[in-house]
Amino acid sequence: MNQDHAGRITREGIRIHEAADFAGMHAAGKMAAQILDEVAALVDVGRTTGELDDFITRRVTELGTVSATIGYKGYQHASCISVNHVVCHGIPGDKVLKDGDILNIDVTVINDGWYGDSSRMYVAGKLSRKAERLIQVTHDSLMKGIEAVRPGNTFGDIGAAIQAYVEGHRMSVVRDFCGHGLGRVFHAPPNVLHYGRPGTGPILEEGMFFTIEPMVNLGRPETKVLGDDWTAVTRDKSLSAQFEHSIGVTADGSEIFTLSPAGRFHPTY
Repeated sequence: MNQDHAGRITREGIRIHEAADFAGMHAAGKMAAQILDEVAALVDVGRTTGELDDFITRRVTELGTVSATIGYKGYQHASCISVNHVVCHGIPGDKVLKDGDILNIDVTVINDGWYGDSSRMYVAGKLSRKAERLIQVTHDSLMKGIEAVRPGNTFGDIGAAIQAYVEGHRMSVVRDFCGHGLGRVFHAPPNVLHYGRPGTGPILEEGMFFTIEPMVNLGRPETKVLGDDWTAVTRDKSLSAQFEHSIGVTADGSEIFTLSPAGRFHPTY
């Protein structure tokens, strides 16, 4: 990468990182992914979401990292755990997991100043056929979005790829939440929409870092935020799923910073 690009900001406010910055993001992403690998063994019928968060909180510290979410806008937990029709930002607590529950666990750590942000789906007990289909389509839509990442493409190309895939399976993409730029900050430009038109939005450049994190509903796309000001749920109470990777744009595509070290990113591993 040209050194004259070091730390450059595009006119849309998107930071262009240096080649050396990829190593910091890989290290942070690996920490977040390792914690998500480890918590998988604890997801079971009868366990509370609070117990899962207690484990995550402990591992964040033991690995020498810092939670990005504890204290963020008043949030008090090291993870968001979103069960069944909760779309995102579910608060861990005394909710007991039942047979067939699906849940997204979202973890962000700060390692050496870099942010590692990832989420994935889990299942307690036996996975129902409709939940399995939802999880598979959501996972594959994320991968379709990542496939669209390369210099010269646009952020609209990413959203269009995800939307076309999801709606082709008669499911819906949530519009109220999106991915985001990150690096040495938690949230930065751009907003990464999971729907859109090809060829629209900012042009992708080598050195951009951001998350892609589609939320997919079995029913309609509309959401509402509950009285706690965090928990977002589907308005029609339909099941929702989400997968999230942090990625960096390379000269010929992208690198995923949050790959599962143990190959457990998909719950049916």
